Amino acid sequence: MSERETPVRTRTGAERLSADPTLAGPGRRLGLVTNYTGVMPDLSSDAAALLASGVPLVALFGPEHGLRGTAQAGDSEPDTHDPVSGLPLHDTYRSSGRGLDAVVAAAEVDTLLFDLQDIGTRFYTYVWTMYDLLASSARLGVRFVVLDRPNPVSGLAAEGPLLDRAYGSFVGRAPIPVRHGLTAGELARHLNATAIPTEVGQPADLSVVTMEGWHRSLHADETGLPWVMPSVNIPTLDSALAYPGTGLFEGTNLSEGRGTTRPFELIGAPYVDGRWAATLNDSALSGVRFREAWFTPTFHKYAGQPVRGVQLHVTDRTTFAPVRTALAMLHTLRTLYPCEFGWRTTAAGAGGTGHRHFIDLLWGSGSLRQSVDAGKDPTPLLALAGSDSPQHPAAWAGEEVLLYPDTATAG
Repeated sequence: MSERETPVRTRTGAERLSADPTLAGPGRRLGLVTNYTGVMPDLSSDAAALLASGVPLVALFGPEHGLRGTAQAGDSEPDTHDPVSGLPLHDTYRSSGRGLDAVVAAAEVDTLLFDLQDIGTRFYTYVWTMYDLLASSARLGVRFVVLDRPNPVSGLAAEGPLLDRAYGSFVGRAPIPVRHGLTAGELARHLNATAIPTEVGQPADLSVVTMEGWHRSLHADETGLPWVMPSVNIPTLDSALAYPGTGLFEGTNLSEGRGTTRPFELIGAPYVDGRWAATLNDSALSGVRFREAWFTPTFHKYAGQPVRGVQLHVTDRTTFAPVRTALAMLHTLRTLYPCEFGWRTTAAGAGGTGHRHFIDLLWGSGSLRQSVDAGKDPTPLLALAGSDSPQHPAAWAGEEVLLYPDTATAG
């Protein structure tokens, strides 16, 4: 029988730990970094399941959007206790460095467990919550254990150049590609071997409770696990597939579909007309077609205003290259609407003055903006390991950090 005829359900790190609490190691006071994406296969919370199995949890730590996910992008929830487990809840969002150290130290934990659903994109902030807590763990001597989960958009491809450290921010702390192609556990191994020693002077005491039954070619809907939207604006797997590319539109004056039921699939602005969809379809981009679309966002950019643009329809997710697609979209926008298209700016942040272009933080350098503004095809900027085509994640991270095979193994 083929693999698809005999599916094997993926068992997450959290599920394995609930069955065998010794996998967490010797800690006696454990903190869990999680939110509503931290669920078991029956959709019960990881915190409840781990407590019931005897894992000695004493605190919870929440990321952007909060523990329950009620906060929009750029915000978190004000709670100080989890109403379900009764455990104290510590907000990590917008905390880093010594400030985050103080949050972790106040919880008096000897081990941090990390169980958040990443979506394989550099500017998705959950991985940088992980990074900041890894750094705190290294400074404080706290063990760090990743309860691994699938990369929902599979783990066979990486796209885009490595981030330039001069453009580091909470949407990118360290040099990784835009679409990194790793699981959270694999990414933690890479960062702990490279960026954490550079920042802290030593790595954290890191381990990963690996998954069973996952291989790199699997997407979320092939794992047998329930889909829980990773954040409030990634409602579907289709949104997650597009996000590594269309997330870049957060740095432009186009709506990226926030305030609609199809965020990151619908892209538009009042100045767009039917030429954009036609031009993109004529470009014959692999694995995607574009439908001309009209929509009215209920909040965020152009709230309450009808806008015109496109909806991405992924026709073959194995060949669809989201970052390459987004670069073609940006290039055609500048060509078709040179006077109307523009970039968003954001405050420079601590230690900076004035404003920066948000696209530079998302892309990881100023090269994309400069190329598009000059009317150049930005595709060559994709070069990773000598190629502008999607590459296997081993090409940038190295085989040594990978924990899972490319396809199902026999036996």
